[in-house]
Amino acid sequence: MKDKNLSAKSQPGQEGAEASQRSSVSKISQKQIDKSGTFWERLRFYWGAFVISTIVALGMIPLIHFFPKHKGTIMHKLNRAILFLMGAKIVTEGERDPQANLILINHQGIIDIITMEAVENTHWRWVAKKELFEVPWFGLLLKGGDMISVDRENKAGLVKLLKDAKESIEEKKRAVAIFPEGTRASDQQLLPFKPGPRFIAQKLGMRVQPVVIVGSKQVLNEHNRTAHNGTVKVIYLPSVDLSDAPKDWYEQVREAMQAEIDRQEREYGLYR
Repeated sequence: MKDKNLSAKSQPGQEGAEASQRSSVSKISQKQIDKSGTFWERLRFYWGAFVISTIVALGMIPLIHFFPKHKGTIMHKLNRAILFLMGAKIVTEGERDPQANLILINHQGIIDIITMEAVENTHWRWVAKKELFEVPWFGLLLKGGDMISVDRENKAGLVKLLKDAKESIEEKKRAVAIFPEGTRASDQQLLPFKPGPRFIAQKLGMRVQPVVIVGSKQVLNEHNRTAHNGTVKVIYLPSVDLSDAPKDWYEQVREAMQAEIDRQEREYGLYR
């Protein structure tokens, strides 16, 4: 992969697949996504919430407890089941860099995590704010999955994040996945990136791969509590090797991710 070119490019033979996406992907306007929703759209939202909660509580948590050596596969299979029951499909573009150990992903809601776990079977170590570790069911899943807790209100939290990230890549051999925006965005524009990911990447000399997700908010919109059938698209952008990256690499990554979000809207009518 070419580190300096941060624009995703379709692989040979993808032209036919992209043409198929244009006809199969439902083109829905941003206003339609953000509207309050009909009774059935709201009912689908609560169905989705029920599916997620039930599989997490009755499937993921007990299985990763009794079969700790197979956590990654368990998460992978059950997250695929969640998307199937919610009427969602996944399309991928670009290539996953197996050498990348820090994954930067834009964030709309819980479907982003479910989608990436459904696509990947490598048991990433997700970074989440410490408050989520106290949420019923999901907190147990985060703890059982040995994810990274970060205290965003405490300056010492950055030191802990650095320590945990180092442990992840050197001892646990698990890539770290993080949402650089720090929280869920409500529209097409990326929020400003938090300094934490840049700090740990530069301190540890990590190889960074940006990933763009579009379409997840159509499947489950946590802002207006609606849901639909839909296609979630995952776009892997080229990695950045910090051993020879420019000083403004972090800003370039954000610009490349925003450009890809805009391209998906322009060419396919897909919104993040």
